[in-house]
Amino acid sequence: MDIRLLGPVEVWAGTHGLDIGPPQRRVALAALALDAGRPVLTETLIERIWGERPPAQPRAAIHAHIAMIRRLLQAAHAAEEKQPPVTLVHRGNGYVLRADLQQVDLLRFRALVGAARRRPDAERAALLGEALELWRGPALADLSGEWPARMRDGWGLERLDAAVDWARTALRLGHHARMISRVRALLDDYPVAEPLAAVLMRALARAGRLSEVFDCYATLRQRLAEQFGVDPGPELRQLHQAALHGDLDQAGPQTDPDQAAPPGEPDQTTLPAEPRDRAVPAQLPADVRGFSGRGDEIDQLDRILHTAGRQVTSGVVVAVSGTAGVGKTTLAVRWAHRVADRFPDGQLFVNLRGFAPGGLLGPAEAVRGFLDALGVPPDRIPPDLHAQAALYRTLLAQKRVLVVLDNARDADHVRPLLPGTSTAMVVVTSRRQLTGLVATDGAHPLTVELLSATDAARLLTRRLGPERIAAEPEAVERLVTACARLPLALAVAAARADETGFALGVIADELEQADHRLDVLDTGDPASRVRAVFSWSYRALPPAAARLFRLLGVHPGPDVTASAAASLAAVPAPRARTLLADLTRAHMLAEHSPGRYALHDLLRVYACEQAHAEEPGAERAAAVHRTLDHYLHSAHAMDQVLDPHRDNVALDPCRPGVTIDAPADSAGALAWFEAERPAILAALRQAVAAGAHARTWSLAWVLVTFFDRQGHWHDLVATQRAALQAARRLPDGSRQEAYVHRYLGRAFTRLGDHGQAERHLRGALRVYADLGDPVGQAHTYRGLSWMDEGAGRLTDALRNSERALELFQAADHRAGQADSLNAVGWYRGLLGDCQGTLICCGEALTLLRELGDRYSEAATLDSLGYAHHHLGCFARAADCYQAAVDLLRETGDRHHEAEVLVHLGDSHLAGGAATAARTAWRAALEILLDLGHPDADGVRAKLRLLRGSADAHR
Repeated sequence: MDIRLLGPVEVWAGTHGLDIGPPQRRVALAALALDAGRPVLTETLIERIWGERPPAQPRAAIHAHIAMIRRLLQAAHAAEEKQPPVTLVHRGNGYVLRADLQQVDLLRFRALVGAARRRPDAERAALLGEALELWRGPALADLSGEWPARMRDGWGLERLDAAVDWARTALRLGHHARMISRVRALLDDYPVAEPLAAVLMRALARAGRLSEVFDCYATLRQRLAEQFGVDPGPELRQLHQAALHGDLDQAGPQTDPDQAAPPGEPDQTTLPAEPRDRAVPAQLPADVRGFSGRGDEIDQLDRILHTAGRQVTSGVVVAVSGTAGVGKTTLAVRWAHRVADRFPDGQLFVNLRGFAPGGLLGPAEAVRGFLDALGVPPDRIPPDLHAQAALYRTLLAQKRVLVVLDNARDADHVRPLLPGTSTAMVVVTSRRQLTGLVATDGAHPLTVELLSATDAARLLTRRLGPERIAAEPEAVERLVTACARLPLALAVAAARADETGFALGVIADELEQADHRLDVLDTGDPASRVRAVFSWSYRALPPAAARLFRLLGVHPGPDVTASAAASLAAVPAPRARTLLADLTRAHMLAEHSPGRYALHDLLRVYACEQAHAEEPGAERAAAVHRTLDHYLHSAHAMDQVLDPHRDNVALDPCRPGVTIDAPADSAGALAWFEAERPAILAALRQAVAAGAHARTWSLAWVLVTFFDRQGHWHDLVATQRAALQAARRLPDGSRQEAYVHRYLGRAFTRLGDHGQAERHLRGALRVYADLGDPVGQAHTYRGLSWMDEGAGRLTDALRNSERALELFQAADHRAGQADSLNAVGWYRGLLGDCQGTLICCGEALTLLRELGDRYSEAATLDSLGYAHHHLGCFARAADCYQAAVDLLRETGDRHHEAEVLVHLGDSHLAGGAATAARTAWRAALEILLDLGHPDADGVRAKLRLLRGSADAHR
């Protein structure tokens, strides 16, 4: 019997394929087969099958699917009795699919890849080739949904790694002629995979097909430029230069697994590093105060760093596992700070929230966060996870980078985040043993155990001082035992001792008398007193601080500010700051960055327990609603500062007790949105789960301007899709639905998906026509003009802008008129009518100055500069561009400021002012380098040409 996941999901008995049934049953089978031989909890099955939208009775549906899968497996065994059966058994709160690993193609693929790494080249190539033959197309090709998509992307990256390994091995064996067609086929599936292209270029050169080497390089360069706005990496550039000089065989050799340089040490076979003029990410959290022990673990990490890079080709991965509260993150962060200087190209950190009550951070969101940190402009980030991961790997190629992936759910959660370069190192922490990473990705396992009694006592000594510890040695031993040597529990116990001044024996007595267990610690370890530690620390809190602690358990986001806490508890903000300080001193809360407070996962669980035990349901619901109101009305205030001329919508009034944040200026509003984005998104998910449709739609609405201007278009799509479902459930939600279609059209336009953009924009037009809303139709025609411009249909873009202008004029909508006038002028200029640009944009400029819309005024001045430049009036063009730059500096839009500075330099140079051009371009280059934008290379080229021209003149 064969269970096939590497393609459409199939079950085969001999030569016969069996009917599995509907898609949800296929997902259930795939979810069980992935973990064949290991229990899969019912909750995990529910999450994998339905995501965040389970049916009313998910367990009953699971039981039905399990029964049908058992019948299927029995039928398969009956048709092929000579093969060992595959059975499905109930175990605890879940199910185990008992199967030989050879009977599941994914597991067979991983076993072959793992075995290949330890074999000589001839056997290695054969095993890898056999593994790759198991793929029949994209994994789980016939399944939709979040979990299948995540698995498809992650497994696809495993396939790519295996393909690169096979191709390099085949090339070393001299099989270049036979491998070329297969590598070409793989490049069709992975069109921007630089390692595959590099092997293909070498193989083509050895086969004497030099012209195809240049074709391969040119094709990949074009793809990278179009999709990501980047050039090929160092290896491909080196190969291309070698081919131009006719010595490709002497180019720097491909990396051999036994010769790779360890992370943090220079690789002498690669090109010199690029000049260090870009911002280097440094995302590590602050080092932990009072760190104690873990000498063996730190030594082990040091040894891995020193030696492991010589044994693998895809980088060093360390899988750090251990129970909750044992100090995995503390260890990883402490060690990362110790070795940060070994990774001069940066340190990346993300909390994947694999076990957080608010839900995990998916690989796609984590990759986008890394791309942001690496300076990729939002418009260069591709829409799907596979392409994002490919860009991420491309940017880290040959870079000495440390990546810390904290709190991972499982191996598949982190695979898309592995850099795949021998110069990078990855440290993953998880409450689970990541055996998948160890078996198939060559990760080094490191288990963090409970502290030794000596180290536990040392931790208390660091917290309380040596005199106090020496005064009660017996009580210290009892306290260490009662806290089960768990660092988190010891820290809270020390905080209680420090706050109360009680003798350590008294605190040990209290703890020993408690008989509860914190249920979240379900690993069977002896940490049986953790809840008790929390309980007496909690009972020692002042009543108001204890109430706030309880309510923090129902807060949706990863952290809170004083104003968010004030709204949660319905107290004034100054009072909330006092209560937060009380909780921080008691170590029940951590101020992880100035003014932002977070609960450890265990404390969040405990807080939620206390909220349900002590707070009436009505008060819990009221606290949730106040939190939603805080984020909604604060975000609305920020949005009005960012875009004061945006058509407003009526929000439901705030509930009593809500504190609203007020922005000082547009820069402050942007900073607020950036800091609160995770909390607002969590609040939106909470609103969806609560069926609060009006709040869901409104929260999505207030995020539009921020997401659009900052380039968070993937978030814009996700939130607007939630808003669309909410709008359709509102009693009279047609207008809200039309808004959502407009914004989805804008987001898909930004992402380059013009088909989806047009579908949503046409949908908005239909709804606005039914409503008799000409202003809504006008905004939608403007959206269509942006879409047409992106698709290269400038005549259609002009026509739609003119239609929008007519509708805005008929409705006397002055802000819309100004925007449309600028658009009409811009498209006329692009079509060659620069005099028309001056007329239309001149009218727009007058109107915008009357309205005080300085952001749009800058865009219009840029259009006027374009027209003057192309009419040969370079001094006037420079004046317009300079005025636009001044306005953009006020609004804080640095990306557009850099763009206009480049235009300004062009006009100065065309007018003969070379020195002024150099000044403008240098200012643009400084911004682009700070942003890590790929356009910096173009500006560098302009400056080099200008310098070369000056040298030639001299």
